Amino acid sequence: MSKHEAARAKKIASFDPNAPGDAAGGLFGLPFTPEEAQVVVVPVPWEVTVSYRAGTAQGPAAIHEASLQVDLYDPDLPEAWKLGLAMEEEDETILQASNNLRPQAAGYITWLEEGQPEDGTSTHSSVPARVTAEGVKMVQWLKEKTGALLDEGKGVVVLGGDHSTPLGYLHALAERHQEFAILQFDAHCDLRPAYEGFKYSHASIMHNALELPQVKKLVQVGIRDMCQQEAEYIATSNGRVALFSQRFLSDEKFAKKSWKKVCGKIIAQLPPKVYISFDIDGLDPKLCPGTGTPVPGGLEFEEATYLIRSIVRSGITIIGCDLNEVAPGDSDWNGIVGARLLYQLCNWMAVSQGRLTAKGMEVAD
Repeated sequence: MSKHEAARAKKIASFDPNAPGDAAGGLFGLPFTPEEAQVVVVPVPWEVTVSYRAGTAQGPAAIHEASLQVDLYDPDLPEAWKLGLAMEEEDETILQASNNLRPQAAGYITWLEEGQPEDGTSTHSSVPARVTAEGVKMVQWLKEKTGALLDEGKGVVVLGGDHSTPLGYLHALAERHQEFAILQFDAHCDLRPAYEGFKYSHASIMHNALELPQVKKLVQVGIRDMCQQEAEYIATSNGRVALFSQRFLSDEKFAKKSWKKVCGKIIAQLPPKVYISFDIDGLDPKLCPGTGTPVPGGLEFEEATYLIRSIVRSGITIIGCDLNEVAPGDSDWNGIVGARLLYQLCNWMAVSQGRLTAKGMEVAD
């Protein structure tokens, strides 16, 4: 037993999971450090290219604060708290870069929307290049950080920030897995190339991810807002992109198809290894009103978590995941929902990786 495993075991023995969340503790009030944890959450407070409402850079902090209100017991995972779950400190360099670039990007977007008046050319025309250069740095930073954690044997979850944030993590996974699929929960396709001139846009994350040859398939769930270019991209992908739009999901529901059966159709599209990318706006916006680009419709919380549980119970391994686009908004509600979703993502990823056992999935002696 390593010193970190011994430290985790000692904390498990003395921790009371029934006590109120300790503000002095870690994520969900748990006592573990990232070194002791089996699953590490990496916050990425970055939102440079958001095209409507800002605030997602404060998402990791809001979720951390709200996590203290989450009860740790789960009927399927009664000992989940023993896993060892921790969140790293936010990187101040990333946050500062986002804070510096966001006003520049917002001004540039406004200039575009106004028809690019000539008197703003000198101020705004160079912004995309500056944002792209910093985006390259951010991708490399996250690739190195998550890669190091993976090499230490950790499970890793990226917590944004806007939806551009997990690209570096996908690069790290692509260096360690020959092939995998991405399961995307989202209101939007995010398949636009260099949206508004920004290569590393939140609206381009899946276009950028599909440039990795190791990403053999993209399965999209809950989509209800797309442009013609994205529709054509999907239609010409030769099945590499499988779309389960909200329109399709609703039609199945109206035809009285069970959610279990619909989940079976989604799971049938997935290979043995899957990465989950969860944009909170994939949920009904009543659950995430502060998110940057809410769209009517969307999944209920239990529909999304049922699908995640079903994926794991089918024997698929979740090699990594992210949660993005949680903005604090005007109340604690966004962080509360985000924290509970994060807890489910972390724990069920751990089950799929053999770090945690779920009821009904016990390994026979």
